[in-house]
Amino acid sequence: MNIALLFKGLASLSWFAVLAVLGILVMRASRQQPTKGLSSLLVGVLIFASVISIISAGIVFIEPNERAVVVSPYAFRAPNGYLEEAITPGLRWIVPGENARIYSISRQTYTMSAASAEGTVVGDDSIRARTEDGQEVFIDASVIFQVDSTKVTQLHIEWASRYLNELVRPTTRGIVRDVASQYGIEEIVSSQRASLESAITESMAEKFLENNLILVDFVLRDIHFSAEYAVAVEQKQIAEQQAQQAFFVVESKKQEAEQARQIAQGQADAAVISAQGEADARIIQAEAEAAALELISNAIKNNPDLLTYEYIQKLSADIDVMLLPSDSPFLFPLPGANADTGLPQ
Repeated sequence: MNIALLFKGLASLSWFAVLAVLGILVMRASRQQPTKGLSSLLVGVLIFASVISIISAGIVFIEPNERAVVVSPYAFRAPNGYLEEAITPGLRWIVPGENARIYSISRQTYTMSAASAEGTVVGDDSIRARTEDGQEVFIDASVIFQVDSTKVTQLHIEWASRYLNELVRPTTRGIVRDVASQYGIEEIVSSQRASLESAITESMAEKFLENNLILVDFVLRDIHFSAEYAVAVEQKQIAEQQAQQAFFVVESKKQEAEQARQIAQGQADAAVISAQGEADARIIQAEAEAAALELISNAIKNNPDLLTYEYIQKLSADIDVMLLPSDSPFLFPLPGANADTGLPQ
């Protein structure tokens, strides 16, 4: 419960009591009834109400997230019209007639957005800016800040309660426009968006600090473009998708060609290996035949009649008579010859 409100309520009730006692006193006096006791009661209630009113007029309760600047009409207390030190949290008492201007030191958020339901100001409140290459952009942003608790009095002197609309809002919009003008449209929408946000944050933090505020964070919520540029971006994206698709088709054809080449190379390698095997087989066969011929040659050389014998063995079975040269020393029986030919068996 706020004790300051409790005292103010008690003071109000005290004055109601004063009026009630005074009314009864007047009524009894008009009827010529005794009023001695009521007079004493009226004085007591009047004194109590006056004391409570004086106390309640000077009691101020400051929440933990608040600071208060005391504005005073008394030159002996405040030559400049205010106390130098802000009032800290707790139950405090000021001289009646002075006024405590309370400031929140909690974090506050000021949003500027194209969506009317999101922004602090109703309606389209996005920040309109132009990029380095002349393109128009609309930026949605939120500023999270708080009053510097050590500089509340200075903030009151310079801005009073106007700091939100006359400091935070115009400073933010001006810095966003200034920084956005240093970037091209392609940089803002792609690789340099984080750099843009960082540059805005740095500039705003410095400016806020100069004006007794602390910047907690700057949030670049969204970036919108003009209708013409949005169409151009869409067409570019379509073209990029088509180019990417064509690239995939070309790569697919390359892979198919490479696969066909590898198959053909494998078949060619297999043919070479097969031909090499056949050649090696022929060489081996030729070497075997040569070795056999050499054996046969050596056998014939050692036994000349062996050739004649093999020759006769190879003759057709239908040959019965064979003429030999006159100088042949032997006559061999022909294969299948009749036994009655008289030739030796």
